[in-house]
Amino acid sequence: MQTAGSLERNRRIFGGLATADAHALAGAFEAKPVAKAQHLARQGDPDDKEYILLSGKMVSLIGDAEGREVCVGFFIGPCVITPNLARTAAGKSLVSLRAETEGQAASVEAAVLLDMMRGSPAIEDWANAVLRAELERKTSREWSLAALKAKERLEWFRSRYHDHEALFNHSQIASFLGMTPVTLSRLRNPSGS
Repeated sequence: MQTAGSLERNRRIFGGLATADAHALAGAFEAKPVAKAQHLARQGDPDDKEYILLSGKMVSLIGDAEGREVCVGFFIGPCVITPNLARTAAGKSLVSLRAETEGQAASVEAAVLLDMMRGSPAIEDWANAVLRAELERKTSREWSLAALKAKERLEWFRSRYHDHEALFNHSQIASFLGMTPVTLSRLRNPSGS
């Protein structure tokens, strides 16, 4: 029996899907607890999964050879994590997905979801909508990095990512916005300088 909380979570994740399709999708994913600092995927490692963050907070990171990380995405459960197609190449993860809090995540092999999409136009439409939304988020961020000054990028962030300043590490937000933590601090507290 599903609780009211799990029904609401399914509505937030699976949107307007009919109940039978939403149940089929939910049943394909295997849920498990995620500890703070645990990785669902690591940059450069094989990754053939689709992920849903059921609860908690997670970030998507890209690291360089010197160990520096740039935050390229924020997730607050319940939500769908960036689809496999948009975060892998040649079967390897292009990003690391790291939990910022304890929570719960669910996964399914990407091939299983693809088979479900082939068998149901409604599930295919849902998956395509998730991918379109992710591509729009990525394009919007790229545009803001290229076209906006630092203060405007912070305003853009606040308009798109409500409450994230209170929920995520400010150094991650700064890297997401293409600025130093010092610049972000100055922009957040202009009268304190």
